[in-house]
Amino acid sequence: MAMRQTPLTCSGHTRPVVDLAFSGITPYGYFLISACKDGKPMLRQGDTGDWIGTFLGHKGAVWGATLNKDATKAATAAADFTAKVWDAVSGDELMTLAHKHIVKTVDFTQDSNYLLTGGQDKLLRIYDLNKPEAEPKEISGHTSGIKKALWCSEDKQILSADDKTVRLWDHATMTEVKSLNFNMSVSSMEYIPEGEILVITYGRSIAFHSAVSLDPIKSFEAPATINSASLHPEKEFLVAGGEDFKLYKYDYNSGEELESYKGHFGPIHCVRFSPDGELYASGSEDGTLRLWQTVVGKTYGLWKCVLPEIASENSDCIFPSAPDVKA
Repeated sequence: MAMRQTPLTCSGHTRPVVDLAFSGITPYGYFLISACKDGKPMLRQGDTGDWIGTFLGHKGAVWGATLNKDATKAATAAADFTAKVWDAVSGDELMTLAHKHIVKTVDFTQDSNYLLTGGQDKLLRIYDLNKPEAEPKEISGHTSGIKKALWCSEDKQILSADDKTVRLWDHATMTEVKSLNFNMSVSSMEYIPEGEILVITYGRSIAFHSAVSLDPIKSFEAPATINSASLHPEKEFLVAGGEDFKLYKYDYNSGEELESYKGHFGPIHCVRFSPDGELYASGSEDGTLRLWQTVVGKTYGLWKCVLPEIASENSDCIFPSAPDVKA
């Protein structure tokens, strides 16, 4: 008898959850930040989903959120024409970076000294966080609103995506190196530093490219329109979610669909693996985050493997109902 996947449900948001990001592994575990159209990004313990705090200050939907590697700083991108940087330990707002249009994406350099932003005004901006009064560097070239912008190659290059184009930029010269064009809208982009892999979703396709050259590596087709995909840190598995409310898990090497789960009550907007690869998080139109085990049946976080007292032929692990993690 196969063990049943029992996700942890993290409630607290009141509108669709549109972006998620994990920190690296710190001495205190790892952390998860969520961006939501309710304008109130939340910080949670990554392995349990336990609510830590809510960052209050935006006056519009928050479209993007990220944590630096050691989870000491957070950054958010919002419809109120600002990006904000926060102290992720105290929850205090450190700075507000005014933009001329809706901001969709934010990303820290590895040393947390610079913040990359992008949004509806089609410009990439690089802010020196040690000189908040200084004007940001700007990179132009996109022809529609920027959906995602990420540092890559040890912060020497930048990857950015607009409606149907992914571009690679050189940080030093602020010039475009190469671009990819798609025949339909790009829905998400993830960068994997180990191996320099770029994961792009568009339509039903999940495509893998070299983050250095943008050359194609492989691609998979899903049964439904996919909004987001994430590659396991050890590149064993891939998870994806989209318009049919389901999460799909694939073998990265063969492309075989291993599992699919329906747990959300609306389209899935974002999925991300934890830094240790033990779980993945999903955010949905239904206003919840859910945490899913990579290997079902393992004791980890709030999941406990309870063996029957009396051994039987079906001595599978028994899981109590997973708690609803409240904010």
